[in-house]
Amino acid sequence: MRSRVLCGMAAAVALLVTGCGSDGGSGSADASPATGAVSAGPAAAGGFPVEVTDCAGTGTTFTAAPKKIVTSNAAGLEMLLHLGAGDRLIGTGFPPGKGSLPAALADQGAKVPVLGDMVIPKEKLLGSGADLYVETFADMSGMGGAMGSAPTAQEYTAAGIKRVFLASTACAATAQGPQRDLAGVEGDIRRLGQVTGTSAKAEELVAGMEKKVGAVTAALAGVAADQRPTYFFFDFDAGTKQPVAVCGKQVANAVITLAGARNVFADCDADFRPVAWEEVVGRNPDWIQLGVRDKGSEAANAKAFDEAEKFLREFPATKGLKAVQEGHFLRIGSEVTTIAGVRNADTVQRIAAVVHPGLVKGGQ
Repeated sequence: MRSRVLCGMAAAVALLVTGCGSDGGSGSADASPATGAVSAGPAAAGGFPVEVTDCAGTGTTFTAAPKKIVTSNAAGLEMLLHLGAGDRLIGTGFPPGKGSLPAALADQGAKVPVLGDMVIPKEKLLGSGADLYVETFADMSGMGGAMGSAPTAQEYTAAGIKRVFLASTACAATAQGPQRDLAGVEGDIRRLGQVTGTSAKAEELVAGMEKKVGAVTAALAGVAADQRPTYFFFDFDAGTKQPVAVCGKQVANAVITLAGARNVFADCDADFRPVAWEEVVGRNPDWIQLGVRDKGSEAANAKAFDEAEKFLREFPATKGLKAVQEGHFLRIGSEVTTIAGVRNADTVQRIAAVVHPGLVKGGQ
């Protein structure tokens, strides 16, 4: 479960972390905190000072780029690697699983010290020497148990650690409706670019994402909403006894929507939610994505995808589903679908090319 970085250890943990989710896809990376987004203030010549606000509107000002950065998990870590700030990473929690980072970033990502296989222990985080903590979650205090309590704002200040939250995942509690675009993710990339002094690279990354998604949007412009196929993300690694749906506030909902499909659980007001198999059957999706986390090799991934498909074909409740009967499965990994990042745009293309093969090229 190491690479499920958006919502902690597993689906159960996802439900405990009320901060997991999206910014609601408002279409603006700088929406007001009331909408659950995080905004970056105007920067002076040279890029600083930069002010960012959290989901509650509390501001933090950076007068210079941080030199030692810790990330709560692989979502922020991958964004910083893409931005070229990897040399400043001194630690992470929830490290990326083997094979889950893009090849170009894998070596550098593997060198980042792991401060916690899951949530970083409070004492280790406060004593890390970091001057910036990039937090994917709004609040870890609900985790409790062996994970311990989260540091207080006063403790972060005393340790000299400033925080930046990823709005696309940390502001679900105040999000207004489902996430339908990647504006929140792009806002996070831009925000980290401003804070780390890598804004030019951030704009390059966002432009690349928008170009890919824009091409898909243009290709599907003539497909009416009610003609777009229904879609279920099957999180195989979260377990099969009770499926866990990706809901409207999860970044996957934006990915699926932009790809020209209709998430069958877009109407649930959360990021993830356990559902009954009867609910999946009742919504009878046209397509099912086999959500498998990267196992570290093509052979291991293929085996996991095979197991997920086999389960759906043999399980009494699902073997009669339209998607199962027609073999409408997508073998696309969980990380690039449910974790906020640059690669969400690639996943939009991949899904669209499978469900709309006559209109979009470049599928699986």
